[in-house]
Amino acid sequence: MKAHNSMVGFFTGMACLALSGAAFAQESGLYDPSIKHMPKDGIVKFYGAGGPHTAFKKVANVWEKKTGKRVEIIAGPERKWSAKAQADADILWGTSEQSMTAFLETYKTFSSDQVEPIYIRPTIIAVKSGNPKNIKRFEDLLKDGVKIVVTEGAGVSNTSGTGTWEDVAGRLGRLEDIRAFRRNIVAFGKGSGASLKAFKELGADAWITWPDWPVTYADTLEEVPLPRERQIWRDVNVALSPDADPEAKQFLDFLVTPEAQALMKTEGWIR
Repeated sequence: MKAHNSMVGFFTGMACLALSGAAFAQESGLYDPSIKHMPKDGIVKFYGAGGPHTAFKKVANVWEKKTGKRVEIIAGPERKWSAKAQADADILWGTSEQSMTAFLETYKTFSSDQVEPIYIRPTIIAVKSGNPKNIKRFEDLLKDGVKIVVTEGAGVSNTSGTGTWEDVAGRLGRLEDIRAFRRNIVAFGKGSGASLKAFKELGADAWITWPDWPVTYADTLEEVPLPRERQIWRDVNVALSPDADPEAKQFLDFLVTPEAQALMKTEGWIR
């Protein structure tokens, strides 16, 4: 009987811990149930993480000139724009499928069946402009003395880079590739912006990232393509609020036109 009571107490305690943990997760999250989602204001509000925003702005500039309608593209770390997006986002973009899935936990007006993948891009190696270490292939990253930056959410940041370095390093099923690569990692950036900052501050030699970053920061970075067998592809996807301004759907339609595709391709995005 004592053993039975002890086990009951153990499981009761574990249940309480699980409930308190769930409550803590809810309390420490970004979702604010007091915010009412009211996006209709005559302006298309488009929110997401940094990276695709520079290509989106090229498309938005053309669309605004054609239609006279305004598009506001709000990008960066989620915590900086989350409360505002919960109030007035017409469209969300996710820089990967796992990123959008995480967004849907916070932006309750949006749902998974509204998500549409619209472009895709591969992982690349970004090196210092001029490529002073003469990095030409993945195997060069495994050499002694090479300093690598990778992007990881670490369970606290929603970023498209989460897991990409491991997928690239482990792509051929060789554990030693992951071991050797990991030994050369000097920073795990919680988001691409943080990774770029670490790359500069630490004088890193390489960063596993996406093609748009060397395009946007050509004064700092240069792209070294990964071979096909090492590439990891992730999409950018969008979700349209059911309460969005009607112009938001019009902008999304334009975002996948041949004219827009040509602009997106300048930063590595393809369909």
